[in-house]
Amino acid sequence: MENNCIFCKITRKQIGSNILYEDDDFQVILDISPATKGHAILISKKHFDNLFKMDESTAAKLFPVVLKVSKIMKEELNCSGFNLVQNNGKNAGQTVFHFHLHLIPRYENDGIDFRWNTTEYAENEAASIASKIYDKIQ
Repeated sequence: MENNCIFCKITRKQIGSNILYEDDDFQVILDISPATKGHAILISKKHFDNLFKMDESTAAKLFPVVLKVSKIMKEELNCSGFNLVQNNGKNAGQTVFHFHLHLIPRYENDGIDFRWNTTEYAENEAASIASKIYDKIQ
């Protein structure tokens, strides 16, 4: 736990929040600045600066919680879709350096647009990148 981390304070209940779900590893709360109705944030209770700092044991517990909460949110909010957004590092848009995942219900004409400008790979660049990563993973 980090003393000056707002998400650590929230998970320790030093700052109030609207809790949707809680277990030993995670807390899911409504975002105080929602993109859409029901926008929630899943926060790890243990402080990890980002996904790359998270241990495998905690990471393995992450998506079962996401699945459970998002299914119920979709049913209760009657949304037509869902975005899961997780930023790692300043250049990726991370502003709070404590692991968190946004669960954003989507509605027709909600005004949110996550599209980006596409680029192209140079000749053989994609194959080279894939090969380097594949070889390290194997």
